[in-house]
Amino acid sequence: MSEQRLAERPRRERVRDWFTGNAPGVLLSITVGMAATFVSNVYGGPTVLFALLLGMAFNFISAESRFAPGVALSSRSILRIGVALLGGRITLEQIVGLGWQTMVGVACAVTLTILFGLVCAPLAGMQRRFGVLTAGAVAICGASAAAAIAAVLPRSLRHDRDTAFAIIGVTALSTLAMVLYPLIAALFHFTHAQTGVFLGGTIHDVAQVVGAGYSVSQESGDVATIIKLLRVALLVPAVLVIALLSRRTDIPEGGRPPALIPLFLVAFIAIVVLNSVHLIPPSVQGALGDASRWCIVVAIAALGIKTSLVALGHVGPRAIALMVAETIFIGLFVLVLVHVG
Repeated sequence: MSEQRLAERPRRERVRDWFTGNAPGVLLSITVGMAATFVSNVYGGPTVLFALLLGMAFNFISAESRFAPGVALSSRSILRIGVALLGGRITLEQIVGLGWQTMVGVACAVTLTILFGLVCAPLAGMQRRFGVLTAGAVAICGASAAAAIAAVLPRSLRHDRDTAFAIIGVTALSTLAMVLYPLIAALFHFTHAQTGVFLGGTIHDVAQVVGAGYSVSQESGDVATIIKLLRVALLVPAVLVIALLSRRTDIPEGGRPPALIPLFLVAFIAIVVLNSVHLIPPSVQGALGDASRWCIVVAIAALGIKTSLVALGHVGPRAIALMVAETIFIGLFVLVLVHVG
């Protein structure tokens, strides 16, 4: 028995050291996330953006050895857990019910927008990985997509800064689109179903899609939400392709290539399949959605803690122009798609 205890003691010590080493940074990230949620609930506005901005206010303690490991863990591992749990909001039945023409059109919009960012980034003096990061956020599901894509891109000295910029930019553009796009749909005299397709196919974040869709009508809101969930479902193949191409064509800047097939994508697919065959009760679906939201908020708060406002200002106006161009591209593509269809 004594030998067994001696054999188990190092493991217990490692677990204890891991917990005590990460706990301060994780608790700090959770606290900032809770504060952001409170501000959002009381004053309105996107919780993720508040989490990022409040986190950046604590950047001065990010380098302290007591907090750094837990903050890094929150921005990486908790983020991936949150993305995986997004699968609880999607079923294959919802996707198939859209019809193959709509599915192909939305898939083309997402793919071409990412390719647009990939091609235009060097023209704007930015790295291709930055174009993929911002275009993926615009094309798929805003801040969540930016976080998921950043998780599989090779690490670099500008990695956290670029991710924070993409989240701020896509959230601001998504909020602007939530106000303007229903007016554009009315200008073109779209039906409620067409309006839903347009809003769900163009607005970046899920919350803004829901807000814009249901501000028009119940039918527009329902259609917009389903279309948006299709774009969220495309996060899996998009991130997988980006991960595979990053291993072959990207040159890490002092970092290591991402895993061949990230485990959080495997978990995402597994949850979608379980949800599609009705093995996940509605109450559990709601719990998964809440858990996903909290994980992402905490992870973005940690990302903010790691991000310097001064460094963020060095991104420059060309990066802003690139994100605006990507937003206009997918907006025009879906607009033409709905108008012609």
